[in-house]
Amino acid sequence: METKIAEARFDEFEKYDALSDKDIFTKIWTEPRRVFKFINDTRYEKYLYLLMFLAGVASAFQRSSSKNIGDHSSLFLIVFGCVILGGALGWISYYIYAALLSWSGKWLNGVGNTSSIFRMMAYSVIPSILGLFFLFLQIAVYGVDYFTDFAGYLEKSMLINVIFWISFVIENLLSLATLVFMVIGLSEVQKFSIGKAILNLILPVLFIVVPIVLIASLAMIF
Repeated sequence: METKIAEARFDEFEKYDALSDKDIFTKIWTEPRRVFKFINDTRYEKYLYLLMFLAGVASAFQRSSSKNIGDHSSLFLIVFGCVILGGALGWISYYIYAALLSWSGKWLNGVGNTSSIFRMMAYSVIPSILGLFFLFLQIAVYGVDYFTDFAGYLEKSMLINVIFWISFVIENLLSLATLVFMVIGLSEVQKFSIGKAILNLILPVLFIVVPIVLIASLAMIF
């Protein structure tokens, strides 16, 4: 009897391509589909909330930079707001997007629910979270100028500009990696082809952007 129970447990273990916590963060770079399959099959959620907190921080810093918030806020307030508010509330936008992906994915015969997609997204953003290191490097070099008009960078020394552009390129490559992971992860969760996964990522944006554009156009007419 005990032998049968042991065999059953072993079969259950073998059903999944078992990965350790370390494997999740290392093999995702070379075998993303294998990692996302494991995450989806086993409902792996370790570090999920920490990852989403850091993802919220990264998104908040990117928004602050693109909006030149440094023109009217101190560096302390920017960093405080991005870390505290971005980290605490940033996950909400990801959860809403996951819900929209689940909803629009049903039109394409997807099988993923909001929880499974949200779980996948948490590990997809690992590259963007690593990008925080290079973002902090730029902030350390430029201070509040990082969050002001880009033209200000041209006044810095050649060495500082080289540091900026190297960091900038790496940060954008990591953002691209996040997008690639998102597509692969979504295709695994939704059981889609890569093409369908890309379409699924775009549909929620269209549902939001198109109505806003139409309303703005009508407002201008009337």
